[in-house]
Amino acid sequence: MAGAWCDGAAAWFRLPDQDQKLSGVRLLCAFLGFPEFRYAAGERRWELRVPRPDAARIEYKLELTHRDGRRETICDQGNPRRAPGGFGESSVLWCPDYREPDWLHLPPAGGDWRDLKLASAALRTELAVRVWSPATTTGHVLVVHDGPDYDKYAELGRYAAASVAAGRVPPFHLVLLPAGERFEWYSAAPAYNRALTSEILPRLAAELGTGEPVVAAGASLGGLATLAAQRHAPDRFAGLFLQSGSFFQPRFDSQESGFARYQRIIRFVAQVHRASHGPAVPVAMTCGTVEENLANNRSMAGALRGQGYEITFAENRDAHNWIGWRDALDPHLTNLLQRVWS
Repeated sequence: MAGAWCDGAAAWFRLPDQDQKLSGVRLLCAFLGFPEFRYAAGERRWELRVPRPDAARIEYKLELTHRDGRRETICDQGNPRRAPGGFGESSVLWCPDYREPDWLHLPPAGGDWRDLKLASAALRTELAVRVWSPATTTGHVLVVHDGPDYDKYAELGRYAAASVAAGRVPPFHLVLLPAGERFEWYSAAPAYNRALTSEILPRLAAELGTGEPVVAAGASLGGLATLAAQRHAPDRFAGLFLQSGSFFQPRFDSQESGFARYQRIIRFVAQVHRASHGPAVPVAMTCGTVEENLANNRSMAGALRGQGYEITFAENRDAHNWIGWRDALDPHLTNLLQRVWS
């Protein structure tokens, strides 16, 4: 048998190699530690067994080392299941307890997409913003960092239309913000905070005909940027949805110290932790059980709760990837939108 499978105790991987043309095979999966396969000569295949991680899905690739020393990274040809991502597709192993969200199979509400060009003097650029608006008139707005990727890889537009159609959330405008200079903008940058809160959100409000504070969302660095903007201009925000935020602290995240804006991030995070109270709004946070970011997300959830934020914090059994974030949209984003817009 080729491919991969999972039972209650272990995950198994096999790769046929009848003539032993390879000198090594490695599983590329960070939270499993990049383990090496062993060659089973009797079965003429490479095999790997790892203890079942605290995850319902395992995204991975295979690194093949050829006899001439050449290395090649591939998806697992014995496993047809794939997961999308910004660095290309990965193979994915579903464990027996994994379930896709039901909204993937629900009919969508009627609505229309449109493209807006919003100039920002603070960022010295023009943002190409994509907006979905339901057929029903509404003043509710969800603004999303990394918006195009959220839609492409986590099917956020589909979630919005299906959730509105099912009556799970009130109708709302979905605003997809492009990442632009992501590492600079999303690293608690004062210029980006000014641009978002003083330029982009007021112009969106004028375009959409609403004066309501928005709910804002982001994952990873986008989650950090979402919180930083809310701390900068609290009156603009009615709620926050933060997934696997990059809330770096030296005690948890020294492995990130090579990131160019690491020092700015840890200064901002320390400032949040030092505050005795905050500009509190409802917040839903999610983070994967096998993520490096789990410790700093737990810490941030505690800090915000202590400052009066109405926090829900959920650990979803996945890693730092788009499908893990997709699978946590319901019920966690759903419940947040119900709370804010009830």
